[in-house]
Amino acid sequence: METPTKMRVKICGLTRVADADHAEAQGASYLGAILAGGPRLLTVDAARLVLGPRRQSVRRVAVFGDQSAQEIVSIAERLDLDVLQLHGTIAEGDPEKRARMVVRLREETGRLVWPVIRVAGQTFPEGTVALAQAADALVLDAHVVGQLGGTGVALDWSGLRDAMAGLRQQVPSLTLVLAGGLRPENVATAIRLLAPQVVDVSSGVEAAPGVKDPERVRQFVTAAQTGSTE
Repeated sequence: METPTKMRVKICGLTRVADADHAEAQGASYLGAILAGGPRLLTVDAARLVLGPRRQSVRRVAVFGDQSAQEIVSIAERLDLDVLQLHGTIAEGDPEKRARMVVRLREETGRLVWPVIRVAGQTFPEGTVALAQAADALVLDAHVVGQLGGTGVALDWSGLRDAMAGLRQQVPSLTLVLAGGLRPENVATAIRLLAPQVVDVSSGVEAAPGVKDPERVRQFVTAAQTGSTE
């Protein structure tokens, strides 16, 4: 019998070195810094300090907004990133353009590229299949007007089950990163309903925007990997 794969956890919106160190110590697989805007926005120099150097125990992710491909390539090199997460809106209405950008960034940087699909309701936006086929992983987040992420708004996990099953039929190799309103209290339910490979949390483990609560981080990682906060 195969050993079940341990759920991978991304702690995002990090702004402090101590929080990043704690997340890694608790077993997070990914550390995320925001370069896209909002209350957790970091400069490139601050992100370098928070994420630290590349290492085997954890992968380092920068979340981009509407930067150009050229700027993203430059920042990826400056930070020596492992993963580029694309959370912008410039090409959101042009799925083919977004897919081409994913391919270009992977070719030019050699990094993993995770585009974000913002979902409202129980269906995926047009072009999701093409984007999933181009991506190393697809991030699902809640669509909140005027905000790119970190909103604390949850997706309709139960309502999305059929759409997710259809997407997996069309893209069997899909790696799903589930974000949007996850907390220690609900992450096990979200995992059971949508079966992601990675769960991505920011506001759900915070004491204040950008300030992580160490106990909630511990509880989240435990709940994601065992189904229990204890």
